[in-house]
Amino acid sequence: MQEKIISAQEVEFHYTNEFEEDAPVKQVLKGVSLEINKGEFTAVLGHNGSGKSTLAKHMNAILLPCGGKVYVEGIDTSDEERLFDVRQRVGMVFQNPDNQIVATIVEEDVAFALENLGVPPDEMRQRVDDALKSVGMYEYREHSPHQLSGGQKQRVAIAGIIAMRPDCIVLDEPTAMLDPKGRREVLKTIRQLNKDFGITVVLITHYMEEAAQADRVIVMDGGEVIMDDVPSQVFSNVEKMKEIGLDVPQVTELMYLLGKSGLASDTHIIDEEKCAEALASLLKR
Repeated sequence: MQEKIISAQEVEFHYTNEFEEDAPVKQVLKGVSLEINKGEFTAVLGHNGSGKSTLAKHMNAILLPCGGKVYVEGIDTSDEERLFDVRQRVGMVFQNPDNQIVATIVEEDVAFALENLGVPPDEMRQRVDDALKSVGMYEYREHSPHQLSGGQKQRVAIAGIIAMRPDCIVLDEPTAMLDPKGRREVLKTIRQLNKDFGITVVLITHYMEEAAQADRVIVMDGGEVIMDDVPSQVFSNVEKMKEIGLDVPQVTELMYLLGKSGLASDTHIIDEEKCAEALASLLKR
């Protein structure tokens, strides 16, 4: 039996307008229940307004449920006395790395949270070095963050979270503001953290190719979870995905179109290598 790290139970959330008492309440999460297992790499998909970022912010108590419960390793996130414990276990990385970088030197930025936690200097030095090495940024430790590319800045932001040694990292569209090279760098880092260091990863994304690399894909629409399965199974529902305004990986789309044109094809294919094999097989026929 897999060990749970995050458990959401019938979570409801709505935003209220403090300035207009009679303004309609906007319900963002509608009874969401799910569990994230330790060591898992989970991608969460959904169009704008689906509730995916709101759900992410519940995972380390940035937001608290209006109804239902969220537990992090058994700790109720609404327990104010345990807020520090929750955030030590689940770190959060946001869309814009500039909003998370606070120091003028890379290694000082990674050390910032550790200083606030009162980590001893020798241990801090070790943690900072280890975190920077794990994201491939150790050689830039004495650089100014503002001289780095977008992808490098995001990797520094991730190193700052890693240095705190959380069990889980939630990344809310961390590649949305990056160019293709930066996206590849950051995704490679995320995968290594998961596979090599066993860190549980929850990736909120709107890039289908990123989600295809996860162990599990959760699809949200209208504040509810509508699909939750392995990537090949989720993306094989091409028409349902398009119905809710989402794409599928390009190779899956190709297989789908071939199938519609009368050629036998497998819409469970989500990577280029298997797609090439399937096309070669079709050509042989």
